[in-house]
Amino acid sequence: MKTAILIPCYNESKTIEKVVTDFKRVMPHADIYVYDNNSTDGTERIARDAGAIVRHEYKQGKGNVVRSMFRQITADCYILVDGDDTYPAEDAPEIERMILSGEADMVIGDRLSSTYFEENDRRFHNTGNRMVRKFINLFFKSDLKDIMTGMRGFNYNFVKSFPIQSKGFEIETEMSVFALINNFQIHEIPVDYRDRIEGSESKLNTFRHGYKVLVMIAALIRDERPLLFFTAISLILLVIAGIYFFPILFKYFSTGYVLKIPTLIVISTVVIIATVIFFTGVILHVLKRQHRDELEHHMILLNELKDE
Repeated sequence: MKTAILIPCYNESKTIEKVVTDFKRVMPHADIYVYDNNSTDGTERIARDAGAIVRHEYKQGKGNVVRSMFRQITADCYILVDGDDTYPAEDAPEIERMILSGEADMVIGDRLSSTYFEENDRRFHNTGNRMVRKFINLFFKSDLKDIMTGMRGFNYNFVKSFPIQSKGFEIETEMSVFALINNFQIHEIPVDYRDRIEGSESKLNTFRHGYKVLVMIAALIRDERPLLFFTAISLILLVIAGIYFFPILFKYFSTGYVLKIPTLIVISTVVIIATVIFFTGVILHVLKRQHRDELEHHMILLNELKDE
């Protein structure tokens, strides 16, 4: 059984040596891969000197890095962890055990039930984590405790069937939703979280990346729950149409005259659009179900190829 430790890095020279050496100590049997994402501070050299296998991804963004990792590396267990030394290596063996035993397809390192809110004093980060968690759990009928953690474990089937669309930090949200939608077995385990050391700066911009995550959630709801998404839009349009239509209807009942003919034409157009949008959702819902069937077939083929 092969385990791969995947560490995406961008300018983490102050912490990457410790991250690599900690994982080499705790999991000496694992291959440790550091993917350098255009660092300018010597991260690549430090990681290589520490004993990691160093590769490069030149398209900027964590999503791009993870895509390359998943495409290029073959293993039975993958453990993805940030290179900023905020996640202790000591939690990795339990993640590995759950993946290799078949208990989980994806293991989430849950910071939010552990030390995250004590260690992280960035108020908007904390609020954003809670908000994203509520959105995901509401729309995808789940009870995940940490959506955006940077420490996760995956099995071979998850990694090789995950079509990554994200380019940046939205990748964590996309992973969680993909697992929920496609019925992968998910387990969460509490992991300790420690804030960055002095002099190590986060690459996460609270508002810019927060906006991207919210856009990603909306896109995922549209793509993964099309019937819900387009039905909601149809209902909003019908409510707007009703607000303008019923006063005209009541006036007709009281006077016998149809007033505001142009408004009625616009209302009729809105109702037609709402109907078209609803049936668009129905069609996409059927196509999505067919896609899930194809994914199941793909998973069977993956298992057959792996056995060979």
